[in-house]
Amino acid sequence: MNRILITLTLLFFTLPALAQEQDGRPVENFFKASGTPVNPKVQISWNRYHTNEGLYDIYRQLLEAHPQLVTLESIGKSYEEHDLWLLTVTNHNNKPHQEKPAFWIDGNIHANEIQAAEVSLYTAWYLLEKYGSNDFITRLLDEKVFYILPVMNPDGREYYMNQPNTYSSPRSGTMPLDDDGDGIAGSDGFDDLNNDGHITQMRRRTPYGQWREDPEDPRRMIRARPGEFGEWDILGWEGIDRDGDGRLNQDRDVGYYDHNRDWGWNWQPDYVQRGSYHYPFSLPETRAVRDFVIAHPNIGGALTHHNTGGMFLRGPGVEADLQYFLREDLNIYDVLGEKGEKLVPGYRYLVSYKDLYTVYGGQRDWFHMMRGAFTFTIELFTRYFLFNETPQRGFAQAADLYEFDKYLLFEDAFVPWEDFDHPQFGEIQIGGFKKNYVRINPGFLLEQEAHRVTAFTLYHAYHTPQLDIVELTSKRLQRGVHEITAVIANQRLIPTHSGVNLKFGIDRPNRIHLEGTEVISGMIVHNPDLHVVEEQQQNPSVIEVENIPGMSTITVRWLVKSDRNISIKVDSVKGGVVRREM
Repeated sequence: MNRILITLTLLFFTLPALAQEQDGRPVENFFKASGTPVNPKVQISWNRYHTNEGLYDIYRQLLEAHPQLVTLESIGKSYEEHDLWLLTVTNHNNKPHQEKPAFWIDGNIHANEIQAAEVSLYTAWYLLEKYGSNDFITRLLDEKVFYILPVMNPDGREYYMNQPNTYSSPRSGTMPLDDDGDGIAGSDGFDDLNNDGHITQMRRRTPYGQWREDPEDPRRMIRARPGEFGEWDILGWEGIDRDGDGRLNQDRDVGYYDHNRDWGWNWQPDYVQRGSYHYPFSLPETRAVRDFVIAHPNIGGALTHHNTGGMFLRGPGVEADLQYFLREDLNIYDVLGEKGEKLVPGYRYLVSYKDLYTVYGGQRDWFHMMRGAFTFTIELFTRYFLFNETPQRGFAQAADLYEFDKYLLFEDAFVPWEDFDHPQFGEIQIGGFKKNYVRINPGFLLEQEAHRVTAFTLYHAYHTPQLDIVELTSKRLQRGVHEITAVIANQRLIPTHSGVNLKFGIDRPNRIHLEGTEVISGMIVHNPDLHVVEEQQQNPSVIEVENIPGMSTITVRWLVKSDRNISIKVDSVKGGVVRREM
């Protein structure tokens, strides 16, 4: 098995590139950098973030530039009636995309995880711009289909970009709720006291403080030394207690909900799982994705992009679900996850419940358990990227964030401390990191991560099932009776049916059709040397095979009355449809 996987890995990374990009001389004043489209039809700056309108404009440009490779459709509406735009990327000319193994990608399920949309879009753009000039990409889009939803939560994306927020808020969208019964529906949000569009920290000078300024960087607050007082107290995010309940920023957390706690596997109510809503799929965005995925059972692999921390997270999200992560599936997850760690330095391959925290009603587990698809949550951006070293413990007060901002961003990500007369706290200062830092990539780091994560995406997608009829022979037994034998190979790592797929009966068996002649008998050949066969008594012209494992073959055989004009069709839910004539 290990020898096979090593061979596959070498094959994946040594596929020859076609020479259509004119590597040896400039093209229209450009000289090609390796691995990048030299002069793409759609020019996109990957060092910035796009609004919903900006993303839609790019979708339209891609559609116009590559009409044979991409379609655009809305699969539903958000709560605030924004379209959920889905790109279907494949060679649409060779066969219907429903007959190809499929890969699902989505991003920006959480409002403040905006780079997830750009990374998802980069994958679509790269596939489209490299098709026809790179042999691997060309074959991939000839064989597979990618369903890409860059933004699952357009309401939240718009709110995060256009309203004052911290780098960690909001998590959900802007659905108006009044869970505290005060008659005010919806979040009042933060109070942007200095009207700079960012919600930063408040500090107040005091002789008995718990904090002091870092002598090496006075912007940074550090804990006072043991046995000593500092000169500052940190009061939290800037804001006002408007209703006298002792909490700043009226109702900011009231009605909190989380799209990634809304899925129909091991869902729990809000008192068990903070952020769940009324019932599974009670949010319109998750319902729309559910309906599309169920209608496209050819999806055998999936990635859902989040931030932050640099992780390839597999399930389960809950320890009790370990029983549904079967050894045959874990072997495949391990190969994929370990390759991901190689492709994206600084990322870690982790198990959600064990290495992070428990999640009930999560999207990733629904894809695995209910759809039988090998699925990862990608936690984008890690502080390892700052200086290519393992970050120190702590988060917003960590020295490396300040040092990176000082020497590489030239303090562009920090709001300098300034005096403010607070109506409740009196004389304070406001300052700190802006919302476009800490959790999301600085511009010059965005394209590199998008490309590396795309490389992992394509590796994962490449290893979804790839079926081929590698042998088709006829043997005359006696007058009027012929023996037809077909060997079907799965030439990739992922089987047509995962272990959990077989356990729950998610997809029907693979069906191998013999067409064009009268069939006397049909059978699965378990051992051709010893002639061990299993005859299928009912409907022998369509042999049903429970599973075709990765990197393996199965052999089927028919006894027929004529071997003329015979054709074979393999119809696999997740392995696609392939045909061959005798």
